[in-house]
Amino acid sequence: MDKYWHSVVLDNDYCNGCTNCLSRCPTQAIRVIDGKAKIMKERCIDCGECLKICHFHAKGTLSDNLEKIHNYKYKVALPNISMYGQFSAEYDIEDIFQAIYKLGFDLVYDVAYAADILTKYQNELLREPTVEKPVISTYCPAITRLIQIRYPSLIENITRLESPMEIAARQVKKKIMQEQNLEFEEIGVFLIAQCPAKITSIMQPLGLERSYIDGGISLESIYARLIKAIDKDSRDHDLVQRASGNGVGWGMVGGQSFGLDTEKYLAVDGIEEVIRVLDKMELGKLPEIDFFEGYACVTGCSGGVLNVENPFMAKARIRMKSSTLRPYDPNEIDSNLTREDLEWDVEMEPRTILKLDKDFKISLKKMAKLEEIAQKLPGIDCGACGAPTCRALAEDIVMNRAKYADCLLLGKYNRRRQKKTQGDNNED
Repeated sequence: MDKYWHSVVLDNDYCNGCTNCLSRCPTQAIRVIDGKAKIMKERCIDCGECLKICHFHAKGTLSDNLEKIHNYKYKVALPNISMYGQFSAEYDIEDIFQAIYKLGFDLVYDVAYAADILTKYQNELLREPTVEKPVISTYCPAITRLIQIRYPSLIENITRLESPMEIAARQVKKKIMQEQNLEFEEIGVFLIAQCPAKITSIMQPLGLERSYIDGGISLESIYARLIKAIDKDSRDHDLVQRASGNGVGWGMVGGQSFGLDTEKYLAVDGIEEVIRVLDKMELGKLPEIDFFEGYACVTGCSGGVLNVENPFMAKARIRMKSSTLRPYDPNEIDSNLTREDLEWDVEMEPRTILKLDKDFKISLKKMAKLEEIAQKLPGIDCGACGAPTCRALAEDIVMNRAKYADCLLLGKYNRRRQKKTQGDNNED
């Protein structure tokens, strides 16, 4: 496996080099070279912004085929929480779970119940006097990776508690091993995923040596089969739905904060808005906030790029379905996991993307050269060179990934600047 594994991939046959994706990437991970887009793996956070903006479908997502579940003796489905909003109001959550069974799974586990478990421990964490605040949620892995790349000083604020899908996988594998007398490797746990970042967090997790989940199946790839299988009158398996309204609410922005014992929280959706908030947080301008949940997608996970429904309709359905369920009560939580079972087992390291050289002295010289080149470029960030900004082009030139000639406006810009300078001198 490469050092950086990503779910977001490019298909050069469809890419026409239009540069639409350049400005949307929050980590400047895309370049257009020889008329084709290229993803710089060390920068990508799998947020899916490029998938949303590409009109030519040149970008896609690596995910597992449903047939992979048959490689395991016991097959478990973890439906993502936002999935509850992908079906019309006539179908309740249990209808959706029963349809998933018909795809060949032996067990469907309610991930929203794992969110209830996590809520209990998040409240414990917030009550600890020594915890670094604001505590940052790990629910959106794209935001966690964004912090790792752009805001390394905030890594200490990230909660060490895993996301509901990992908690669900740990709980269900432990339970099945005991009840079915099966080995760990005989149990296949698969997330029905709403976004590429979730799939990447399975294949290359942060904070874990390895994920307890064995694969990620995109919802859009099996949605048609689920529609055909769903039946309000069919209850062939034991009831699955266990979560409170709080747990189900995690499928939309703000959902995880509603169950907290504090009003000092901030919920933000959309990668650009999250970046604006993290900029302020890094400068210490949000001292009144105890908890932060950020989502790369607008409306939260209901806006995931691997979902099929309009994100605002999906959000409304989740809200309506969560309102019909019992209120959250931490005393009703039944879990075979301790808080330690929910925590990371490795520390997250910063991922410096602007590392010009291993040698510090050479790196300083390159940085000075980068600044010199940036001053010579037009500074209009047109993207015609294939880099998202003029400064990014300057970096690429220093790193021998590009050359001055790639700037189509440089000669014209320099002539105009020279003419203006001459005019100013004549006036003097």
